[in-house]
Amino acid sequence: MTLPVQEQLPFENLAEAPAISPWCQRWHQGHHSWKHLRDGGFDARQFAVGRLDEEQAKAFVVTHHYSHSYPVAKVQFGLYDVSGPVRRLSGVAVFGVPVSSRVLTNPLPDLRPFSQSVECSRFVLLPKCPGNSESWFLARCFRELLADGIRGVVSFADPVPRRTSTGVLVMPGHVGTIYAATNATYTGRATARTVKVLPDGTVFHERAAQKIRRQEQGCQYAQDQLIALGAPRPRPGCDPAAWLREALVAVGARNVRHRGAHRWVFRLGRTRREREEIRLGLPALHPFPKQPDPEPASP
Repeated sequence: MTLPVQEQLPFENLAEAPAISPWCQRWHQGHHSWKHLRDGGFDARQFAVGRLDEEQAKAFVVTHHYSHSYPVAKVQFGLYDVSGPVRRLSGVAVFGVPVSSRVLTNPLPDLRPFSQSVECSRFVLLPKCPGNSESWFLARCFRELLADGIRGVVSFADPVPRRTSTGVLVMPGHVGTIYAATNATYTGRATARTVKVLPDGTVFHERAAQKIRRQEQGCQYAQDQLIALGAPRPRPGCDPAAWLREALVAVGARNVRHRGAHRWVFRLGRTRREREEIRLGLPALHPFPKQPDPEPASP
């Protein structure tokens, strides 16, 4: 009997595969890789899903997710490999609170933000997870959220590739393949904006900048991020806004025009009728995005 040949990836730095592709994306210490369905089938008996405390979830996400950052979270779930004598954490899903409630109320206007709707802000699985792990994991997370009264989840896919200042690709760009494959509704792009990209390829978000300018809770973490990249330490009594401007110049932050992340919406319910009863505040769009955005031009 002759088995079909496993197809090759189209090119080495493939960002995402189509929703019907047999390739599944994985992350380890900020670097992406690919798992083919034929490399080993998913066996639900070898995995379990459980709630995770924030300390464990944060350590896993900061280590393995390309952003190396952790959001404001409401609940975290872990995917555990239970095939051996010790439960091994192999994936984390974080559902949290976005910067503005409009992130939730624009696509889901009839649901109370934070209590009936949340954002899926991090979703990362290790390379050892076999193909189809993500859809099984996501479905179990939604089951738990539904039991907590959550009826809607909004998630974003960042389609803009990013490189370090030395040219190393650290984020290939995403269009939301896993969301399309798990029946989310595509509702277009979020607001276009200009983002600050640091030399390590991470984005220095405007919310972090606001914390520094206003000296809000979390400002020290944001300052330390810039100091670690070479910014001078702020002098006692200095103007935080002035220091931030100097620090961004000192580390070589560059402006990148972002056309907006792709927005996907899940309506949760026990039946199809319950899901469809939840009104969308934004139109469902077709076709789904298939490719990341072109790489930004070098400054």
